[in-house]
Amino acid sequence: MWMYLGLLAALFLGLHNLCKKHAVQGNEVFPVLLGTITAGFLFIVPFYIGSIFYPDITRELGFYIETIPWTTHGFILIKSMIMASSWILAYQALKHLPLTIVTPIRSAGPFFTFIGAIVIYKEAPNNWQWLGFFMIILSVIMYSQIGKKEGIHFKSNKWIFAIIGATFLGASSGLYDKFLIQGLLLNPQTLQFWFCFYTILILLVILSITWFPYASKRKAFKFRWTIPAVGILLQTADYFYFKALQDPEALIMLLSAIKRSQIIIAVVLGGILFKEKNKRKKLIPLAGIMIGVFLILYS
Repeated sequence: MWMYLGLLAALFLGLHNLCKKHAVQGNEVFPVLLGTITAGFLFIVPFYIGSIFYPDITRELGFYIETIPWTTHGFILIKSMIMASSWILAYQALKHLPLTIVTPIRSAGPFFTFIGAIVIYKEAPNNWQWLGFFMIILSVIMYSQIGKKEGIHFKSNKWIFAIIGATFLGASSGLYDKFLIQGLLLNPQTLQFWFCFYTILILLVILSITWFPYASKRKAFKFRWTIPAVGILLQTADYFYFKALQDPEALIMLLSAIKRSQIIIAVVLGGILFKEKNKRKKLIPLAGIMIGVFLILYS
């Protein structure tokens, strides 16, 4: 069941990436990020209110938000700091790079998670899983060669380093999620609510320095319907992902790889909607990534 929940998370993540690309194009990145997280937070707030005034109903529905100790709040704050850093880097990169380049680099995330899962959680991959992960990495290298034809040189483009940094931080957060869900026994909605709350606080501090004081930047911001859509789609994807992680048999390295099937939506539909270049050539490494995911899934 946890694998199917992972595939549901991948579906909503793929749609989330399409909306995110539209939201940041020619727009101020930090307020877009704040808007998406705030929309996701408001999407969950009714469950928090219901947990206070109608606990029995929210428990029955499976959306009860628990009361947690301050030490657990501290652990969630650490996750918020990691993911806020990852998102800031990723949104900046997405603004300056094609979606069909950004998404495949993000697809290398399972490799970092894979290493962490072996070292930290002692998860044991078999030979087919090893083959699958290396196929994903080789496919990402192929994407880098295609990127050069679009004027994107991986060694000198700072946005490439930004998306690589975002990918590493995102993978670290994925490993940390297993500790939060299985180690601290947090349910998905409790983690999502407080994670959004602390991330909003972090972003407000950043925007109070980099955006709110500057009238020109405030005027440059354009509200788009995709901004709240990004937040709602992300919370939906995270809910299914965290539900999958609740299963004691769930392997974080496999879940991380399953989530990468979102690239079918991002590369195929993204290439069509945003009219990006070299779509046919990108289908070759895309196939390599999908074969890698398949080997992990069915090994």
